[in-house]
Amino acid sequence: MGNCGGRSAKCTNFSSPFASKTSLHGSDTSNSAASSKASNTIFSSFGSFKSDASLPSSSLKLFTLNDLKVATKNFRSDSYLGEGGFGIVFKGWIDENSHAPTKPGVGIVVAIKKLKRESFQGHKEWLAEVTYLGQLHHKNLVKLIGYCSESDGKLLVYEYMQRGSLENHLFRRGAQPIPWATRVNIAIDVAHGLSFLHGLRLK
Repeated sequence: MGNCGGRSAKCTNFSSPFASKTSLHGSDTSNSAASSKASNTIFSSFGSFKSDASLPSSSLKLFTLNDLKVATKNFRSDSYLGEGGFGIVFKGWIDENSHAPTKPGVGIVVAIKKLKRESFQGHKEWLAEVTYLGQLHHKNLVKLIGYCSESDGKLLVYEYMQRGSLENHLFRRGAQPIPWATRVNIAIDVAHGLSFLHGLRLK
C-alpha cells in the first residue's frame, strides 16, 4: 500500500478493524472515524452466525475474562481509550511472547474492546471478526491478537496504535493540519485496504 511519512500506512477504528492501517509522520495511528462498512461486507459475504460454537480454531489467543481484567486493571477508568459502535475500548498490557496478562508497563500494550451486552449487531460483528480477522495477515491490517468468549464477557484484543485516532489528527481544533499530500496517501491506503478485503475468499 502507499506510504505516509515514509512508512506503510495503517488505519483502524474503535468500531471495526476491517480497514487499512495508516501512519502519520512515521508513527502509527488508529482511525476511529473509519466506518465499519468493510466488516459488514465480509459478514454479509460469508454468511450469518447462530452461536459461538461455530468459532474456528486458529492462531488467536483465547483469553479468559479474568485475564483481561488483570490486563486492564479491572477495566478501570484510567485504562479507557474510547468507544465505538458496539463496545468500549480499554488499554491493557500482555506478555509479548505468551500473551499472558501483565501489570502496566510490563510487556506490550494492546487495545481491548469490550462488547456491550445489549448490542445484538455488535455480537454479530464480534463473531465475524473472530471468525475471519484471525485468518487475515497483511501489513496494512490491524492485527487481532485474541478474544474472550465467556458467557458474561465478549471481548477482542488488538495490537495498539499508539498515536491515537486519525479522526483526532484530521479534525481536532488547534492541531497542526495534516499536509494534503499525506491526506491523499491516507485515502489511497484506505482504498487499497478495502480492495484487499473485498477480494477475499475466506473459508
